[in-house]
Amino acid sequence: MEDGRAQAQLVIEDTQAWVMKAVIGLGLCPFAHAVHVKQQIKYAVCLSSREDDVLSLLETELAFLQVTDPAHTQTTLLMAPHCVPEFLDFNALVKAALQRLKRLKLRDVFQLAHFHPRYQFAGTEADDPENLSNRAPYPTLHLLRAQSVEAAIDVHPNVDDIYLKNIALLKSMGLEGYQALGLDARLK
Repeated sequence: MEDGRAQAQLVIEDTQAWVMKAVIGLGLCPFAHAVHVKQQIKYAVCLSSREDDVLSLLETELAFLQVTDPAHTQTTLLMAPHCVPEFLDFNALVKAALQRLKRLKLRDVFQLAHFHPRYQFAGTEADDPENLSNRAPYPTLHLLRAQSVEAAIDVHPNVDDIYLKNIALLKSMGLEGYQALGLDARLK
């Protein structure tokens, strides 16, 4: 059990470093800083290699967010370090997670963002810098409150420009510049 706790802690620390250095540090998400500073991000780890276990923990985290005051926990990052190492398999997990949201009638309540160490947007090459915007140390499902996303969008002047700004920044940094941030997963 101790080994599992140590592994989970390592995954959380790596993900927190990614949030600090890439998501907030590079400004990839202008909304992340506030929830980080207020400690409103919950980090959940599923050490199983089974997709069903990841989806089960997803349901647990959705239930937690439903009964938790957003002022306490705004969002959850669910990392699955031993599951879906291949990006195409991860896409199938994301699809299953979205179906789970639909089955639970929560698609209007929560949104799902997703990140993977080998994330690749359609129509891009694996080493294209724009893919870096959705690369995290571990396969990650990000549970967002739809109402909070809508409120953030309402106060942000040009939400559509975020993606374009990120692409320009990541292209200027290049793969080597991004790798210099030292965001590799320590748990193999």
